Amino acid sequence: MKTVRLRTPFEVSDTPLAEYPRPQFARDSYMTLNGKWDYAILRKSERFDGNYQGKILVPFSPEALLSGLPEGTQVMPDDALYYHRTFNVQSGFLKARTFIHFGAVDFECKVAINGITVGEHSGGYMPFSLDVTNAITDGENTITLVVTDPTDTSYHTHAKQAMKHGQIWYTPQSGIWQSVWLESVPKAYLKDVTIVPDIDSNTLNLKFEKSENLPVDILVLDGEKVMAQTVAAGNSASIPLTDYELWSPENPKLYDLAFKIGDDIVKSYFGMRKFSWVTDSKGFKRMGLNNKPYFHTGVLDQGYWSDGMLTPPSNAALEYDVKLVKSMGFNMIRKHIKIEPLRWYYHCDKEGILVWQDMVTGGTKYKMMYIGVLAFLEIHIKDNNEKAYKRLARQDKEGRDEFEREVRTTMNYLKNCVSLSTWVPFNEGWGQFDSVRITNDMKSIDPTRLIDSVSGWNDQGKGTSDTKSMHIYFKPIRMPKDKRCLVLSEFGGYSIKTDGHVFSPNKSFGYRIYKSPKAFANAFKKLYEKRIIPNIDKGLSATVYTQVSDVEEEINGLVTYDRKVTKLPADLVSELNGQLVIKD
Repeated sequence: MKTVRLRTPFEVSDTPLAEYPRPQFARDSYMTLNGKWDYAILRKSERFDGNYQGKILVPFSPEALLSGLPEGTQVMPDDALYYHRTFNVQSGFLKARTFIHFGAVDFECKVAINGITVGEHSGGYMPFSLDVTNAITDGENTITLVVTDPTDTSYHTHAKQAMKHGQIWYTPQSGIWQSVWLESVPKAYLKDVTIVPDIDSNTLNLKFEKSENLPVDILVLDGEKVMAQTVAAGNSASIPLTDYELWSPENPKLYDLAFKIGDDIVKSYFGMRKFSWVTDSKGFKRMGLNNKPYFHTGVLDQGYWSDGMLTPPSNAALEYDVKLVKSMGFNMIRKHIKIEPLRWYYHCDKEGILVWQDMVTGGTKYKMMYIGVLAFLEIHIKDNNEKAYKRLARQDKEGRDEFEREVRTTMNYLKNCVSLSTWVPFNEGWGQFDSVRITNDMKSIDPTRLIDSVSGWNDQGKGTSDTKSMHIYFKPIRMPKDKRCLVLSEFGGYSIKTDGHVFSPNKSFGYRIYKSPKAFANAFKKLYEKRIIPNIDKGLSATVYTQVSDVEEEINGLVTYDRKVTKLPADLVSELNGQLVIKD
């Protein structure tokens, strides 16, 4: 199949994505390891003799255009990918403990510093950190990685990557695909903080994880103005707040935080907001924001880039997508089967875009009968027994256990993101299992957010989830009689091919394909006016249009894959979104 490697308009430096990667938990101690590394790709059965094959631009995967590797490079399941680079640590950087952080490495890796193995990790979408205190030194250091990736040949997490890619399944990629960076901390340091705003009691609740049993100085700021200042002697604090503004997409007000334990200083931020289920005056269950019904008008976002694939080319690119969605009047993004760099969530917090966060899927080969055909006929199978595990590609207990571990990791990683309103554990039956139990477990971990338990289908019945979550592309959109909150968690998918801006000139995929921009715009307008707006008074509480951008063969984006052409007038989309309001 002929494909075209498209460049986005965003500039890429020799040290890409060098901005501080964790705005929600920031220190001055920071050293990026993004940039040019040595690489080699060999069969696992081959002995690596230390001769590297060239340079790769980290954090772009070997398969991505921005990596600098030859077109067609592909790390196969029986390959090993070797990384190496030297770096200098300036005198004074190293303190009591030093950590290396990886945003994501797909899939399994072993890491060594100066020839000393410092750790291993598996999980291609999960962030991880390693203590390198006993291996790193002042001056010149070396780091090496050995990476292997089964892609979708195993039960492991692989999301939408497929060896046989096409249509809604994408080219697989491997290796380092998010930022690599170092930080060093004193003996007494803050390991973690959980930030929970409570608008009902007008308090900010904090929980700390510390290396030493020392008090934590806390400062709450509104710009230069001190809102509160206190000391937490133990592991928690509850801080009363007055005269604050509520965070919302219409008013994304953020406040700053600073913590000090010993000589360690950490900066963060928060927004005062509340996500909950509410009932409107007509008796419909709704998604609530700050104790009022709030319509979520969103768009599906795969988070793929034509030149970086899973990796955005720059921080400006991350910000561009969020601002584009906002300019079109949407107030929500459903992040689909991917975890983004933390800076993406920061842009959502700052710009005022609600986030629905999907968990990343895994499992063995999906059976179309159970994840497509029966669901289209509205036949929902059970997911909590051995027969169901096999049908839904979850027969491997190791894979089920891995998924649950990764759910907990994801929830902890993103817990302080202000805009994150909704967790989505399962999508369209992909690797679905024990959804009722897992949903209840997630509620106990995080009672402050909403959960769309099984997005699309294989619904486990009334009373098992707070949402009736529907994916409707081909049938008329009608609201069922259901006491749960009614959400249209995928719809649309209208498509138009934009010559010169497509990945696959000879093959494209979309649910309804239009020939001209005018026909495309008219159909989009009719879809909202005839199918969406009238259903709000019938209980519809949220919509997720497919999708932000084209991705490979999929041409159903609001913008092209290379982000160079916006397919619909922003004012048209914004006007339609302005009408999606719950009148209570």
